[in-house]
Amino acid sequence: MVRLSMVRTMVLGVGASLLFSLIAMRAQAEDAAAFFRGNTIRFVVGSGTGGGYDLFARLLAPHVGARTGATVVVENLPGAGGLIALNREYVAKPDGLQIMIVNGVAAAMSQIIEMDSVRYDLSKFGILGIVNAEPWVWLVSAQSKYKSAREAIESGQQITWGGSGVISGLSDGAAMTCDALALRCRIVSGYPGSNEVAIALGRGEVDSLYVSELPAQNYVTSGLGRNLVAMSRQRSRSFPDVPTIFETMKLTPEQAAKINFRISIDELGRIFVVPPDTPADRLAYLQDVFRTVMMSPEVAAEAEKRNLYIDYRSPAETQALIASIFKGLTPEMRRQVKDVATGKYR
Repeated sequence: MVRLSMVRTMVLGVGASLLFSLIAMRAQAEDAAAFFRGNTIRFVVGSGTGGGYDLFARLLAPHVGARTGATVVVENLPGAGGLIALNREYVAKPDGLQIMIVNGVAAAMSQIIEMDSVRYDLSKFGILGIVNAEPWVWLVSAQSKYKSAREAIESGQQITWGGSGVISGLSDGAAMTCDALALRCRIVSGYPGSNEVAIALGRGEVDSLYVSELPAQNYVTSGLGRNLVAMSRQRSRSFPDVPTIFETMKLTPEQAAKINFRISIDELGRIFVVPPDTPADRLAYLQDVFRTVMMSPEVAAEAEKRNLYIDYRSPAETQALIASIFKGLTPEMRRQVKDVATGKYR
């Protein structure tokens, strides 16, 4: 009887402890929700209006506002490929009221090669999730003599790529592709952005463009380029008949490793973040809001009407991807990536 009484006491104690924990968690969630109601949330975009990052921010802003009861405004802060805005986000007041949509590819590459302008650690931001991570593709001009990536690779001819800045996705993606496939390449990185490179591609000023799926759709539709191959593990949804680089040719283990490393970076896509040290209850609340909004059929339908698509990845998945990229990245590996991205093909 004494032992049974002790067991009952222990069970009641554990139950009471769990109950109090649940009550405390609910109270914290209610406090976080109350904080955002009637407040103003800034969606920071590190590029100008009209681009993919701006379009996704403006797609989600009203839905986040509706769920939080906050006024959500989109603020464009272009400069240095988004690094100026990202550095500011890193030291912004950690109250949850400033959210940034980040170019994950440029942010990761800039940190990998340890650019002097980097003042952040991507892994320390509060992650709300990835809204979209398009596969990247290799475009050639519509008049290109190459019908496949294998033909271009086996030709031995120099390929001129158009780029924008040193670290821009367009430039460093082309450089890492050239290195992995042992291509003879030259990268012209003086173009303002992918639109200008696509126009140059159409004019025959450059031979190739490494670009993500969303703008690639427009360039192919307008006749400026042709999708030669998907630089991804799976075929892109917009170009289902175009093979991946893995289907096009048999890669050596070293080539596959280099391509897969680049693909992992490309998979960071467009990440929503808040500053480090944002209170845990507000971070959890925003993560739940963003998950609900991004997985909403209504939002997905609205995105499709705007020729966008949502490829949501959770905060945990995003953090795991970031960790996988930087884990085991030795100083020598950083040096090699930096040499390829910033000097080898200039």
